[in-house]
Amino acid sequence: MRIYNTLSKKEEEFVPLDDRKVRMYVCGVTVYDDMHMGHARSAIVFDMIARYLRFRGYDVTHVTNFTDVDDKIINRAAERGMEPLELSAMYIERYFEDIDRLGVQRADAYPKASESIGDIIAMIQKIIDNGYGYRSEDGSVYFSVEKVEDYGRLTGQRLEDMQAGARVEVNEMKRHPYDFALWKAAKPGEISWDSPWGKGRPGWHIECSAMCTRFLGETIDIHGGGNDLIFPHHEDEILQSEAANEKPLSLYWVHHGMLQVEGAKMAKSAGNFFSVRDVLKSHTGEEIRFYFLSAHYRGPQVYSPAALEEASASLRRLHNAYSELQSAIDTAKGDYDASVEAETFRKAFIEAMDDDLNSRAAISAMFELVREANKLLSEGRLSRKGAENLVAVMEEVDQVFGILPRGTADVEDRSGELVDLLIEVRNELRARKLYDLADKVRDGLKARGIEVQDTAEGVKWKRTA
Repeated sequence: MRIYNTLSKKEEEFVPLDDRKVRMYVCGVTVYDDMHMGHARSAIVFDMIARYLRFRGYDVTHVTNFTDVDDKIINRAAERGMEPLELSAMYIERYFEDIDRLGVQRADAYPKASESIGDIIAMIQKIIDNGYGYRSEDGSVYFSVEKVEDYGRLTGQRLEDMQAGARVEVNEMKRHPYDFALWKAAKPGEISWDSPWGKGRPGWHIECSAMCTRFLGETIDIHGGGNDLIFPHHEDEILQSEAANEKPLSLYWVHHGMLQVEGAKMAKSAGNFFSVRDVLKSHTGEEIRFYFLSAHYRGPQVYSPAALEEASASLRRLHNAYSELQSAIDTAKGDYDASVEAETFRKAFIEAMDDDLNSRAAISAMFELVREANKLLSEGRLSRKGAENLVAVMEEVDQVFGILPRGTADVEDRSGELVDLLIEVRNELRARKLYDLADKVRDGLKARGIEVQDTAEGVKWKRTA
């Protein structure tokens, strides 16, 4: 199995530290709003990677963090009259609801920055003790980039070259413009914690270094995220982790391309995003997964409702073929067992995925299998055992892709969409002051095991039966 390593700028044979064990850390979301489709791509890509490694026999420990202390969270909470951790807890709960509907298997751990303060402070102290950090006059702590000889390993740019061509905000507390905060001194009214340097909160980069070390150790196998995190986040993670632990942080750095809308990166700050919740009103989790897995993870992917609809139509063809093969297990009358086609597809799938996780090529191989299956069915050659063999290999591969129908889970996806629609109707009735009808919708949902709650943040619902 070969995988592209951003650190070496080339594909490498994948050889983990401990033979068949893989430790993978993925930078998660900053929880100040609902998950958008760019976040969905990241979650699905690394879900696919973890699934495929397990498919190949590796014992995978997958950790994804939450940044639940951040300027954006503090500002959004202030706008809504909430405590920052109250806001982030709400969006963490909604994040899990979203990834469950996307069929993303839960990571082994989801550490939060707010629950890792002791680990963060201990790591900062090690960085200072090793001569790489300093306390400024206002009580903040910064990492001194000039202490590092090989700054820019991920980007391939030297510090002096970056400094010459960039505009950097002047900060008198820093010794060098590219020094970055390990600990931010508290501002009046902001959430803060006690530390040896005074009250404050952690910088963004140190959170991941501390949580990664705590849950996976000082050197891991795979560190992942979007390619927008290469600089400065992952570059700075390398510096501070190695300054503290004096060991390489990760053997492989894996980055996925950005989801784009009209040529620009999809981002909340740009206002050009589509929330997962909105998209799930008209598409299933399998359709969204299929859309993302139909592209190579490292390249950019252009999002549009039309592109997603096209992917959904392709997936429906795959589902129809799968359904016909399931029926053929009981009804087929031919004598051909299709073992050659099943094994050819399995080998093509592994060959594609072993080549830098090329899910696009693997899905193309699946459609080739479907074409062969349809031909065998139309010619009446397929035996019941043959249908069974083809269904089995499709289901085996789906352990990685998660795109075949999920039975009751798929029904729950659709029922959730109907509940969302009924709540929209109820909201419209309330807006028109048709309160009796609005209450009838609420009571009808309650009778069917759906509790509707009107909160300051909007309408929420949950299943009670």
